[in-house]
Amino acid sequence: MTTTKPLTPTGPAKPTRPTRIEQVGWDDPDATALRARQRAEIAERYGTPDSEPGTPPSADDIAVFVVARTEDGTAVGCGGLRDIGAGTGEVKRMYVTPDQRGAGVAPLVLAALEDWARARGWTRLRLETGLAQPDAVRFYTRRGYRRIPNFGPYEGLSTSLCYERELTPSPASA
Repeated sequence: MTTTKPLTPTGPAKPTRPTRIEQVGWDDPDATALRARQRAEIAERYGTPDSEPGTPPSADDIAVFVVARTEDGTAVGCGGLRDIGAGTGEVKRMYVTPDQRGAGVAPLVLAALEDWARARGWTRLRLETGLAQPDAVRFYTRRGYRRIPNFGPYEGLSTSLCYERELTPSPASA
């Protein structure tokens, strides 16, 4: 008699939709690890260990930072906001682990940041990405961000692409 064994997948794990978005401190260990992975990926894409125009984000200037977690608590994505004045925030350090891309993590992180900004009366979010990040350009444009002239520390940088989205008030604040 022949017995058949169930097949065990040998490829990468299937993405698991995150079950929660948590607001964390800048120095949270999972947030720190995710940001380090994001910076390493950016360094690889641009061929330089430091492609940060202007002042890098820090605990002193990030208004909020969030981490996306799967059901088992694994940190799989992150993002933050820097207050740049006049009711405007800048999206910083958006990142999703490669094994979770396409699982809906980035839209959840961005929505949490947008909700946080709306709750504080901010009216727009801006961000900078670059020529070596067509995936980011596609993501943000699909979510209603439009190309704007480079702003602040990105002015005059040919490799930077800046985007902005006007935030509509949330029903609770309207």
